[in-house]
Amino acid sequence: MFTGIITAIGKVRALSVRASEAELEIECPYDALVLGESIAVDGVCLTVVTATVGGFTATASDETLNRSTLAKRSRGDRVNLERALRVDDRLGGHLVSGHVDGMGMVRSRTPVARAERWSFEAPPEVLRFIAEKGSITIDGMSLTVNAVQETSFDVMLVPFTLGHTALGEKRAGAQVNLEVDVIARYVARLLEGRAAPRQGVTLETLARAGFLGSE
Repeated sequence: MFTGIITAIGKVRALSVRASEAELEIECPYDALVLGESIAVDGVCLTVVTATVGGFTATASDETLNRSTLAKRSRGDRVNLERALRVDDRLGGHLVSGHVDGMGMVRSRTPVARAERWSFEAPPEVLRFIAEKGSITIDGMSLTVNAVQETSFDVMLVPFTLGHTALGEKRAGAQVNLEVDVIARYVARLLEGRAAPRQGVTLETLARAGFLGSE
C-alpha cells in the first residue's frame, strides 16, 4: 500500500517492451533497496527485481501495460516515485494500492492565483467512481477532486506540488495513470450486489445497505 505522497522523482534509464511484458530500469535516489519490495512508479506498483547503482529494475505484466502509461514511456522520462507504506508512517494522502484503473488525459491547465486548476478526461468506467471532494490518484499523487463533469473532473495543484513532482511537466493531451479511491470501489460493488437489476442506486438502496440512518 501507498499514501499518494511522492517522495522522489526518478528517471527511466531503459525500457524494453515485449509481447506480454516490459522490463524497466529506473534511476532513483533511494538507499538500501530490498529485492522484492514495492515501489510505485507514476502510481503503478512495481516489484524491485534487481538493485542497480542508483536505481532498480522491475517487470510490468501485460495487464499493467494495457491499463497504464508505462509502455509509452521513453528513456529519460521523469516519473513520480513512492516506496511502500510502513506501519509507522504518516498517512498524508489516502490509501493507494498502486493498481491503476485506467488512463486519463490532461484536458487543460488554468492559473488560479498561484495555483492551477487542472481538468482531466477519464473513461466512463473510471469516472463513475470519482466524486466531488473525494480522493483520486493521478500518476501516483493523492489529490482532492474539486468538480466532476460528464466526461471529466477537476483538481487544484499548488506550486509545491507542481515543483516537486513530474506531473507539472505535462501539458494538454498528455496521458496519466488514474486509480480511484478503494473505498468508492467497494461501496459501489456492495450497492450493485444489493440493488435490483437495472434499478440503480436510490435512497431505498442506500438505506438497505446501511448507509442511511433510521429516523
